[in-house]
Parts: sequence; C-alpha cells; structure tokens
Amino acid sequence: MAQLFEFIGNHWWLVGLWAAFLLALFWDNNQRNGAKVSVAEATVLINKQDAVVVDIRDKKEFSEGHLANAVNIPYSSLASRLGELNPHKDKPLILVCKTGQTVSMAGKMLREKGFNAVRLHGGMMEWTGQNLPVVKK
Repeated sequence: MAQLFEFIGNHWWLVGLWAAFLLALFWDNNQRNGAKVSVAEATVLINKQDAVVVDIRDKKEFSEGHLANAVNIPYSSLASRLGELNPHKDKPLILVCKTGQTVSMAGKMLREKGFNAVRLHGGMMEWTGQNLPVVKK
C-alpha cells in the first residue's frame, strides 16, 4: 500500500491523466445510452409531452405491474420489433426495466435509430417504491 501512495506522489500527473480518461469514458458511455430521468421528470414527460413508456421487461414481470399505457417490448426482441415504435419517433420514449440498469443498452440502440429515448432512473423498483400507481394484467 505504501508503494501505491509513493507511486501516486511521484507520478501525480500520470494518475491525473488516467483519472481524466476514466471520467471521459464514463461520461461518453452515459451520453450514448441516453439521459436518465427521475420518477417526477418521467411523470411530467408523460403528462405534458405525451411521452411513450416502453417497458423492456419480459411478459411475466410486465403483467405483475407496469405503468399505465406502457408498451411491452422485451429487450430480447427489441431489435426485431423496432417498427412498432416508429409511429412514436417524434415523442420522447421512457425506457423502463426492473431496476434501471438493463435499459442502458436499449437506450443506446434506440438513440442510434433516431429515437429520443430516456431511461427511468431506478426502474419499476423506484416507481413502486414511491407508491405510484401500476396497472396489473
């Protein structure tokens, strides 16, 4: 451990450069995957901008509870079902999964195809954690 601190002290500029590259990598990855929105911001997007909620969980999880009017397109079939979202290309898409982690790759895919996709931070766990309404089918 002492050698690590000695290295950092002797090569502070190298460690700083490495940290800057690491931060740039995280920032770039976050930008490619789309912005995160809170539950409150998602509610505003749905109510004011007619955003479309796309739930990428599987059908079983979706039926256990989802946002009202959400479109269920499981992540495994998203690429083959992109045509279903074309009518909503001019609207924001709010991507939802269980915890908010899986939607990163879906967001990247949709943004590359020209969609305005954002990710619901915390996913359905955050939504239900705030006691917001869900539809069960």
